[in-house]
Amino acid sequence: MDILYRSTRSNAAPITASKAILQGLSPDGGLFVPETMPVFDKPFSELAEMSYQELAYEVMSKFFTDFTEEELRTCIENAYDSKFDTEKIAPLVKKDGVYFLELFHGRTIAFKDMALSILPHFITMAAKKNGVKNNILILTATSGDTGKAAMAGFADVPGTKIMVFFPDGGVSNIQRLQMVTQRGENTCVVAIHGNFDDAQTAVKKIFNDPQMAADLAANGYQFSSANSINIGRLVPQIVYYVYAYCTLLKEGEIREGDKINITVPTGNFGNILAAYYGKLMGLPVGKLICASNDNKVLFDFFRTGEYDRKRKFILTSSPSMDILISSNLERLIYRICGNDPEKNRALMESLAGNGSYTITDEMRRELSDFYAGYASEEENFAGIRELYEKTGYVIDTHTGIGNAVYRRYREETGDTTPTVIASTASPFKFAGSVMRAIAPQELPGKNDFELIDTLAKLSGTKEPYAITDIRTAPVRHKTVVDAEEMPGTVRSFLGI
Repeated sequence: MDILYRSTRSNAAPITASKAILQGLSPDGGLFVPETMPVFDKPFSELAEMSYQELAYEVMSKFFTDFTEEELRTCIENAYDSKFDTEKIAPLVKKDGVYFLELFHGRTIAFKDMALSILPHFITMAAKKNGVKNNILILTATSGDTGKAAMAGFADVPGTKIMVFFPDGGVSNIQRLQMVTQRGENTCVVAIHGNFDDAQTAVKKIFNDPQMAADLAANGYQFSSANSINIGRLVPQIVYYVYAYCTLLKEGEIREGDKINITVPTGNFGNILAAYYGKLMGLPVGKLICASNDNKVLFDFFRTGEYDRKRKFILTSSPSMDILISSNLERLIYRICGNDPEKNRALMESLAGNGSYTITDEMRRELSDFYAGYASEEENFAGIRELYEKTGYVIDTHTGIGNAVYRRYREETGDTTPTVIASTASPFKFAGSVMRAIAPQELPGKNDFELIDTLAKLSGTKEPYAITDIRTAPVRHKTVVDAEEMPGTVRSFLGI
């Protein structure tokens, strides 16, 4: 069955997967969603015998139906190869009765690698399939991880350029160094005065500016996106949740048909939406546990039915989750309002204009798959420390949010369903914060790299190559602008 894609904000004619991937964002500002949700047609006992790459094909082929088998398998083989430091791609580690799904074994040691390793191959393949002659400009805002992972994927890919905006002072020093040392003649990194939401909002405005699009076209360029708004990035994220279930099944931790819970630390909602899509496909999932940090806009939404971004923006030790506008939530809103683009658009316009919207009681009843919680900085650090002292296992501050929220969920509900926690980044990426949790006495007088050395000793783990590389890499990107200057910065980068 062919799967076509519609915008969440209009009744415009549906388009193919390759066109949706190329466009990234619909011209009306909406996000692309599949017209129908595909379902698994093989038993999980059969899927459990597959490698990560084979399982990736099983999932992606159901969504991207206008790609040939050869095209899809080529993209997958090029993505999930030796750039990951483990053959398993996404190992599942059992500690203290919970399964941590390690999603940080790629080039940039964060979960964004899982999808951004394949997105460049999708985009270049999609361009060929649709006879696109223009160069592709990937324009992305990042809260710390997406930008680096996207640049690592797109660096020096023929026919593409990539430009990344990040909040100055709003990412960890290691995240900043990973971005500003990025190699590749087609890459550009710009810091902005403001937070991630300022950068994301400005990027969306640039995407929807017809004059900018016309100017790009006149100079042989067209936009695409590497943010999780791109369906080509969201679908690959479904794979690792299916892989986690299959791993538990193969290792005898569960029986076929048993349900699991999935806990996801998230700010932009894309990573947990992928798990929800997996459930809609037939993955046996009980609760989807949405874990927020002190910027608890998602927690408040699930608790009250009101999404309200009008609040103080808090910088936390889990900066990739420091987000007040969760872009991917729109795909869920569209679904629970009956796939009605008019209703969804009205809510999104209210968010843009008034800073909030409220869903109906009927829509709230559609959210029963989800449990939402949040953890404070203190709860996060306490959970990281307790896990380390019990098991010797070290998690980063984003995974720590998921860990703390899950522990509270289990206390509140008594639910002992086997639970997978998405471990979204290497602890080495946030070594200062992790050391504050497990060994605060080591902090005084040490810089980031000295703390990384100490963390390696305490955890008995060798630092990832991504860290080793930035120790000596020269800074190549030094531009800092206001959010209002971003369109001009894009023009300057392209020389138009």
